[in-house]
Amino acid sequence: MSSTNFIDYVKFCSRSGSGGAGAVHFRREKHVPKGGPDGGNGGRGGHIVLKGNHQLWTLLHLKYKKHVIAENGKPGEGGRRSGAQGADVALDVPLGTVAKNADTGEILFEVTADGEEKILTEGGRGGLGNENFKTATNQTPRFAQPGEEGKEEWIILELKLLADVGLVGFPNAGKSTLLSVLSAAKPEIADYPFTTLTPNLGVVPYRDYKSFVMADIPGIIEGAAEGKGLGTRFLRHIERNSILLFLIPADADDLADEYAILLKELEKYNPELLDKQRLLAVSKCDMLDQELMEEMEKELPRDIPHLFISSVAQTGLERLKDELWKILNS
Repeated sequence: MSSTNFIDYVKFCSRSGSGGAGAVHFRREKHVPKGGPDGGNGGRGGHIVLKGNHQLWTLLHLKYKKHVIAENGKPGEGGRRSGAQGADVALDVPLGTVAKNADTGEILFEVTADGEEKILTEGGRGGLGNENFKTATNQTPRFAQPGEEGKEEWIILELKLLADVGLVGFPNAGKSTLLSVLSAAKPEIADYPFTTLTPNLGVVPYRDYKSFVMADIPGIIEGAAEGKGLGTRFLRHIERNSILLFLIPADADDLADEYAILLKELEKYNPELLDKQRLLAVSKCDMLDQELMEEMEKELPRDIPHLFISSVAQTGLERLKDELWKILNS
């Protein structure tokens, strides 16, 4: 995913169509000089609809769309003819898109299936024509119902990546290198923190033509849940992952402490993340011998399975894939 075209947040004004007014009309024919009311109903205003599209992976196509406006319904006519409904506006979005009310922050819904359609902003109802108001005591009503006004609201769309495995680690832990080795993804890789500024997805091939999807998000630092570093902007992408793969480099000052900090930031952001399956991989182990690994194992937390890997030397990667596949299918 290129940093220039991966957009996971958009805000726009959504305005549905107003309903058409009901008609005030009376039947008038050559031999029926005093026919009853026959005013038709107004048409419904157009909805703003979100539609899931599995071929999309970014909200880029909506980035510059600041106003989305649906068509108004048409008024009713005589002869009990109802007005036409206003045309709906359907916006295609990637799977995993969350719609929120920008003013209240309320989550409206999430689109998770291909072809799934959900109404974002409902169009106004059409007004009733005067034929609906005829009674025994008022057989010639000279009024009809106006159409309901459309709604106007500011909407936020946020994309949460759908992946089987989410990589969690501090900046420069080797997450992008691991993704580039395991999959065909080509994330930017450099020897400085925050090289990764946008999430990356890669399909990891496994035995017998099987595969799973891995997501690399920008590094987490202490205080990320309060907005430090790249803050909470990308933490939401790991909410949809089945497994969290913690990556801690072998040259870290304290392996257990780094893991505890990462876990604490996830808990502060969303405590439900701690319910996910976890696996710890100690990266950059190409310079370690067996004796050093055994010493480092004593420092590692006991409540999570772990293994040692090197993306550069490509050691431990097959075992890593085996472990991930076993957890995914447990």
